[in-house]
Parts: sequence; structure tokens; C-alpha cells
Amino acid sequence: MADQDGGKGGRGPQAGGWPQADDGGYRAGFAVLVGRPNAGKSTLTNALVGQKVAITSAKPQTTRHTIRGIVHRSDAQLILVDTPGLHRPRTLLGQRLNDLVAETLSEVDAIGFCLPANERIGPGDRFIASQLAAVGRKPIVALVTKADLADRAALTEQLLAVTELGREVLGGEGFADIVPVSAKDGYQVETVADVLISHMPPSPPLYPDGELTDEPEAVMVAELVREAALEGVRDELPHSLAVVVDEIVPREGRPEDNPLLDVRVNLFVERPSQKAIIIGRGGERLRDVGSHARKGIEALLGTRIYLDLHVKVAKDWQRDPKQLGRLGF
Repeated sequence: MADQDGGKGGRGPQAGGWPQADDGGYRAGFAVLVGRPNAGKSTLTNALVGQKVAITSAKPQTTRHTIRGIVHRSDAQLILVDTPGLHRPRTLLGQRLNDLVAETLSEVDAIGFCLPANERIGPGDRFIASQLAAVGRKPIVALVTKADLADRAALTEQLLAVTELGREVLGGEGFADIVPVSAKDGYQVETVADVLISHMPPSPPLYPDGELTDEPEAVMVAELVREAALEGVRDELPHSLAVVVDEIVPREGRPEDNPLLDVRVNLFVERPSQKAIIIGRGGERLRDVGSHARKGIEALLGTRIYLDLHVKVAKDWQRDPKQLGRLGF
């Protein structure tokens, strides 16, 4: 169990920090963050990378794609894979998201299992732990997220409960490590990176220095629009909203020293009533969505943009294989 001093239960760090590669050289590899919807995976990914590479929202099932964020160290490179929240699926979309997580788990070097410090361990956590137990011999690190929302006594109680969950479901000593962390205030974020890196194999760097994500720009733009659209809406909407970038093209006739990109984006919902929610009275809400998304997109693309948003109805797309394919799932 890692604490603020860098120690952990079961085995302590070697002198000078966490274990290095056997030859004292460079480590590089992939770690996936899994957990229930809204367990803090995307927020932790952004905190570890030091820049926004995954959208965050208080709404469950915000993440629809695996987003890779890259943590660069002088002696290591950690590639973080953020996934949709594992859950018992109720739709074809839900099943496809779970399949995406399962595929990712089979390909990484270590797994970070996010469990919020302020929520009791429930059936959803046990379901995920059982799924992880079936993955095979991979180090599984329990990350007790949102530590800022629990006082010391409650955090201690949760750490003990997580320890028991690991031993009960995984067997033996349970989790390879347990680390309380708060992405919001930075508590132990570096320790999480240290612990995950300690489980990476000896390897040269896998990505160029300075690269923070390998996600295509169009996917990142769509995610930023989706994040803005989810703010302040009803609980039902996150599951029904899909965002697809139609095109990103330079505006013709602009001077080289003052370029402008035209970014055309379609937002798909399942019912006309949901379309009305997104657009708002007199289009006011859609204008707010565009205003908020534009700031993030301009920061991402490094230039001014004209953002053109259109809301369309794709009836029951979550349950329609053909529509899921067209929307990128």
C-alpha cells in the first residue's frame, strides 16, 4: 500500500526509488486504467500526463474510446490507456464498450483498478475485480481515487476494504500495490506514476519525446464537443449522445499569418426530445456548447477555428449494429 512517503505494503522501494529495470536502464510500457463509470479514470489520466487528453464529466460513461496519454520521465515512459467504465451492459453499445476494455486488458503490461475513496465497494467493483482475475498474470494496482473527498478515518477504512477485496477475488496477496490518490489536488499523483512504471518492462522509448497522446485530432475534437454538450444535462443523455467530426479544413482565402480552420461536427441523439435538450430555447444551449468546446479545440489545434455544430436524430442508435458502425463503435 503506497503512502505519501512512497512506501507500500508487502515490499518496499529500493534505495533511491522504485525498482529500475534489471540492467538499471530505461523502462517503457502500457498501463490501462479501469473501474466503474465515473471512478475518476479520465481525471487521473489527465493529471498524470499533465495536460488534458481525456474528457471528464460527472456523468457516467463519459469515455467512449480508449485514449492514450503518455508520461515522459528521464528513465521511463508510461503510456496510459483510459477506457470506458466496465459495467453490466444493457445495450449493444454497452457490450461493445465492455469488449473494447477486455481487448485492451489483454494487451497491456499493468492494470490500474480505480475505486473511489468516498464510495463503498459494491457489486460493480466486485464484477470488475472478477473480470480482472480472469485476465491472467498481470500486475493489478488498486488506485483509491478521489482521496480528497474522504477524511483520514474514512480513507483508512476504504484502504482496508480494498485490501480485503483484492485478497478475496484475486487470491494470495491480492493487489500488487494499493495507492490512495487525488487527481484534483495532486496528492500522490507522482507516486501512482512511480508504482505503475515499476511494473513496466525494460524497453527503449515507444513514442517521441514531448508527444502526449496518439489519439487522432478528429477524435479529440469530437470528445471535447461531447464533454461540453454533457455539462448540466439530464442523466439519460450521456448514453444517447454520439459526436462525429465531419471535417476539419482550412478556410480558403485566409492570409498565412491569420489562418482559420472550419470544423464541422454532428451530434447524434436518439429522440427528438433529446435534440431539443441539446439545442435549448432559441438555440441558446447549443451556442454555449460551441463556445465552451471552441476554447479547448483551439488549444488542441493551435489555431483559431469556426465551429459548426449540427444536432441530428439517429433513432435507437445504441441498439442498431449498422448505426453503431457508422458512428464509430
